[in-house]
Amino acid sequence: MSESHVNLRYMVSDVQQSVDWYVGHLGFSVQLNGAPAFAAVERHPLRLLLSGRTASAGRPMPDGRQPEPGGWNRFQFVVEDIAAEVERLRGEGVTFRNEIVVGPGGSQILAEDPSGNLVEIFQPAVAFAPAR
Repeated sequence: MSESHVNLRYMVSDVQQSVDWYVGHLGFSVQLNGAPAFAAVERHPLRLLLSGRTASAGRPMPDGRQPEPGGWNRFQFVVEDIAAEVERLRGEGVTFRNEIVVGPGGSQILAEDPSGNLVEIFQPAVAFAPAR
């Protein structure tokens, strides 16, 4: 197994719209663009796999359930100044599910991609030590 990347798959309604959103708002780069079925964008060490309904990941389950975007699972995007980042993203038209919430570990807010998948924007109360 490769330890250089972490892959995360999101089901999306529109692959190209999602590629544009992650590249334009969060600084991801395009690794593969097979829209309308599938694309991969990356911001090291995260590789985000964006799958539409026509991708193999979009096929119905044996019980008939259909994979779909949205829900509450998310990855966390750590920032140094959450207020400034939220202001920048709102200025670019990004939709948020809530307002900034402050807790003992830090501050967070949930941004929605064009398909309703979440990205948690997070400012830690104290700096994280680099992963080893």
